[in-house]
Amino acid sequence: MTSADPLAALAGKNIAEVFASVKTSAKGLSPAEAARRLKIYGINEFAGRKKLRPFLIFASKFKNPLLLLLIAAAIVSGALGSRFEAGIILVIVFGSAVIDFVNSYKSAQAAEALREKVTITATVVRGGEPKERNMREVVPGDILLLEAGDLVPADGIVIDARDFFLNEGVLTGESSPGEKEAGGAVYLGTSVVSGKATVVAVATGAGTKVGTIAGKLVKPDQPTEFEKNIKDFSLFIFRITLFLVLAVILLNIFFLRRDPLQIFIFAVAIAVGLTPELLPLIVTSNLAKGALRMSERGVIVKKLAAIHNFGSVDVLCTDKTGTLTEDRIALIRCLDPFGKENEDTFFWGYVSSMHLTGVRGVLDRAIEEFKERSKALGAGKWEKVDEIPFDAERRVESVIVKSGAKTVLISKGAPEEILKNAAHYGAPGKEKKLTAAMRAKIDKEYDSLSADGFRVLAVGVREVPRRTVAYKKEEEKDTSFVGFLAFLDPPKKTAKDTLARMAAHHVGMKIITGDNFLVTKHIAEEIGLEMTNPLTGDDLAKLDEHQLRHVVDATNIFTRVNPEQKEAIIRALRENGHVVAYMGDGVNDVLSLKMADVGISVNNAVDIAKETADIILLNKGLGEIIDGIVEGRKTFANTFKYLQMALSSNFGNMFSMPVASVFLPFLPMTAPQILLNNFLYDSSQLAIPFDNVDPDFLERPKKFDIAFMKKFMYIFGPLSSLFDFITFGILLFVFHLGGSGFQTGWFLESIATQALVVNIIRTRFSFWKNGGPSKALMFATFGAVAVAWGIAYSPIAPFMNFVHMGLAPVALIVVVVLVYLFAVELAKKAFYKKYGALIER
Repeated sequence: MTSADPLAALAGKNIAEVFASVKTSAKGLSPAEAARRLKIYGINEFAGRKKLRPFLIFASKFKNPLLLLLIAAAIVSGALGSRFEAGIILVIVFGSAVIDFVNSYKSAQAAEALREKVTITATVVRGGEPKERNMREVVPGDILLLEAGDLVPADGIVIDARDFFLNEGVLTGESSPGEKEAGGAVYLGTSVVSGKATVVAVATGAGTKVGTIAGKLVKPDQPTEFEKNIKDFSLFIFRITLFLVLAVILLNIFFLRRDPLQIFIFAVAIAVGLTPELLPLIVTSNLAKGALRMSERGVIVKKLAAIHNFGSVDVLCTDKTGTLTEDRIALIRCLDPFGKENEDTFFWGYVSSMHLTGVRGVLDRAIEEFKERSKALGAGKWEKVDEIPFDAERRVESVIVKSGAKTVLISKGAPEEILKNAAHYGAPGKEKKLTAAMRAKIDKEYDSLSADGFRVLAVGVREVPRRTVAYKKEEEKDTSFVGFLAFLDPPKKTAKDTLARMAAHHVGMKIITGDNFLVTKHIAEEIGLEMTNPLTGDDLAKLDEHQLRHVVDATNIFTRVNPEQKEAIIRALRENGHVVAYMGDGVNDVLSLKMADVGISVNNAVDIAKETADIILLNKGLGEIIDGIVEGRKTFANTFKYLQMALSSNFGNMFSMPVASVFLPFLPMTAPQILLNNFLYDSSQLAIPFDNVDPDFLERPKKFDIAFMKKFMYIFGPLSSLFDFITFGILLFVFHLGGSGFQTGWFLESIATQALVVNIIRTRFSFWKNGGPSKALMFATFGAVAVAWGIAYSPIAPFMNFVHMGLAPVALIVVVVLVYLFAVELAKKAFYKKYGALIER
């Protein structure tokens, strides 16, 4: 179809015409025809999950304009006669790009593999057989079976529908569901609220209505706080680099009258050395390693950038079901309004659940699995007429059923709402007038059940006239209150220990639930969660945004709240400076999942919740969440180490070069030597994602603070330069080395201080504490130094302009390096004592 709305020409036509237009039938496509159409129409996605393209990933490694300048300058230098030096520069530059590419591509593959673990499926009929298939495989002509909780996987026409209500907010902005009947149009990306339908797919992917306006509907991912800070950090480094490069060029060309091309290459090499070009790789590698470790614990990361936010979480909001409880809800008691066992309550509750086509919750499943369901004999005689779907405002769902001449409306939901609508009590044919005294007794029984930890539903019924038009929620009034269905979901045995772990890691817990206060209070007491300033949905309704922000921090229990109130709570927490994670698995959790810094769902959640979430748990529980938070903090810690590395010895060494170039009659290092130094140093830093992290660092969420980073640079950069200048003095005035001898000596000192200092600054404690650096980091850093020093004494040394150093200067260089590392150890402790609080959240 080529129109803006591909369904416009088919809406209202009979099913035979619709089938003919897309060349299909009620049995669906054959597997072979579906495969053929998939090749024609492509994968069913409009926002374009980017395919991994190795060549483009490799080419992206040359986006750095400094590298391009260096390559161009090397080519010019080679053309003018310095071919060997130019060749060395090009080999080092392309070698760095290859290493960067290999690691980046592996990280991207790992992230893609994790995303594939969480798939959105659709029930597709092909060859007459329904089967769950990946939503991306749906093609025009497929027959789709949709039910409550599903995402609509394509634009299509409804063939058959039963109480089929859709939320089309993605297209209309309206949150209220609308009903669709046979012949109506449905659109990709909308979600099923209740009912069932058979739909023929007409358009998929970019050909859908959503696909044609994807630019308006699909906004790019908003950068996380960490990503914004990384950008600010990069701009900060760029300004310093630009200043130093311009200073080198101006002083050496215009004042010292040196060869412009040689100085230009030297300046650009310094800029390359200063630029933390491995930062994107280190960040991605850290995230990928963290995501893989989390996946081993049953936590799947859909968006890698969410890991840093996950590590920064200091407030977790969740319903109690499945996180604090076993999520094994069982129906225990079926009672009349006054607490006596009553078969009528179970019978009408069972008939209601049997005919429900909305999202089937755990309570409905518990009713259907009740051990004494034989009490509902005769339920099969009742035929469904209509349904009034559940909504979070009235907290009630109703089905209308008929048997013989009788038509009955059955309401099931929150007891206070059923009681509010009731005018009588008792089963059909046994109704009695509901007096104020009786209401009070029913309320008392409800409170008693809740205080004992039961989750409670109430059932109300009334006879209604039979008709063909849809029934409305206004007809839920004047029912007869039949009784209570009482369920138990025992607290998890591990909940107390998990809450203690959360407290140890300074993560606050807030329960936001639709259950009533007494049930929630019982669970809280069972697991040892101290309640503070609990609020109900009615309490929240009386607060404006400012008042909510004032009370939200002090409250850790919110009961009987609706989806909009959940979203408002999370917004208020974020506005108060918290990083909030929200866990939810239902349609009513989608707003909150979007509002939270980190949305968490479970693999058996409804499709729309899984699609919205950033993190998916394969096993629902708090333990998995706190494990994920700790992994997020580890990725932050290891990325932080690289940034500190770039601002200490690396910056100091690169700062020393332009200063030395002004006072020396020769360059302190040649461009190939600088690039070799940078290449080996950068290679050693690839082990940082495998390093150990101090338990102390993981106890609190950390923040990226530019002021902290600047102070770190202003102290440890000059400290590194001080030891460079000491080395200069030793080489010049003790051993009287110049030219190649000086360059070799400083190269040996520079690579040693740059690579080895990360073992010191990686922790705020003594470097050997908490197990010290990982074996991988030790091997990489000492290995880089060994390779560098080996090159200086190898047969290829002359080609790099190195000379063999005697034992005495090498011994003094070793002493300088050791004293430098000891000085950093002392300075580090003083620095963290004064400024360490800057990175605490």
